[in-house]
Amino acid sequence: MTMADVLIPGHATRAGTENYAKTFGASLPVAHYSEFLNLHLKLSSLGIGTFPGAASDEIDEAYAGIVHRALVSGINVIDTAAHYRYGRSARAVGQGLRRALASGVKREQVFLVSKGGFLRFDDGVPDDLDAWFEANIARKGLGRRDDLTDVHLLSPGHIAQQIEASRQALGVETLDAFLIDQPEVHIPRLGKAELNRQLQRAFAVCEQAVNENKIRCYGISTFNGFRVETDHVLFQSLASLQGLAEKAAQVVHQDMSAKHSFKLVQLPFNQAMLEGFTRFNQATGHGNVASTIQAAFQLKIYVMASHSLGKGRLVRQCVDSVRMALPSLANDAQRALQFSRSTPGLGTSLVGVSTPAHLDDLLAVARTPTMARAEYLGLFERAEH
Repeated sequence: MTMADVLIPGHATRAGTENYAKTFGASLPVAHYSEFLNLHLKLSSLGIGTFPGAASDEIDEAYAGIVHRALVSGINVIDTAAHYRYGRSARAVGQGLRRALASGVKREQVFLVSKGGFLRFDDGVPDDLDAWFEANIARKGLGRRDDLTDVHLLSPGHIAQQIEASRQALGVETLDAFLIDQPEVHIPRLGKAELNRQLQRAFAVCEQAVNENKIRCYGISTFNGFRVETDHVLFQSLASLQGLAEKAAQVVHQDMSAKHSFKLVQLPFNQAMLEGFTRFNQATGHGNVASTIQAAFQLKIYVMASHSLGKGRLVRQCVDSVRMALPSLANDAQRALQFSRSTPGLGTSLVGVSTPAHLDDLLAVARTPTMARAEYLGLFERAEH
């Protein structure tokens, strides 16, 4: 057995992340670090995403180097998924993590997120999906073909397998968070009531994984679910999701007073996808209606933004008001990141970084003080006139 075969113990802790901010983040503004509600973790306002890039050895090595450099430069949030780049992204993150640990970073200082739900095709998308599914999922008791929507599966066995695959690929005993990725894709076929039943079972798998120290917390990542109007068929309610998590925890613990570990969500947010901040579509259970980001704060759920650069479009297409407000930053990519991470209530903005030059932009923004709240809100006032 080699060192690479031994799973790294530990998970992000309050003491570890606070120490990280004071050491590896010592040269960065204090506001660069957000506080993970309840757990009091210090997490960087910018995080590394690992979705883009070809499934090649070259990109694997680029990701490993980027993760290493980010972790020793004050960025302690890394996001991946079991299926990203056919499973290669998580393995590359694991390589970068080991390099960072060799450079003095501690496991307790790093917050690792993985996601599951989409099928992982290790050798590329198969020509015969039914045959692949029968051999890799059905025969192993991980799920039924009838439960598959396109290439997404919420079966408990499949979710448990993707948690395990993520741990092994990253090389860690414990994931800091595991997210069910885009569960709303099932709604058009199943309806919301059946999706919720499947989600509760998936959440029960996550609750059991928390018990077994395989993950620390869980949640969901959406594309449309948190951004649409309340009456839209794809809408996902934060309060309702917490209710499902509470029921799952009660079943797993056999205790009606059991507390759930649903603590994190992701949604797209950028200058062109503002709904998470501007659309008041969430009933919080506190007697008010709020945006997803505001409601999450009230419900003690940490929010991460995906698509901070709008799949690359905002690298060269910055909104005029944002460009005018941030003239000192070097380019539109930096302005887009500064806008996203300065959003009140938003914890971490994730950026898919597969080339070192993009990491340079991210680190330049990390070294810049975040926008003042009044300055940020002023952008919306100018847009209304």
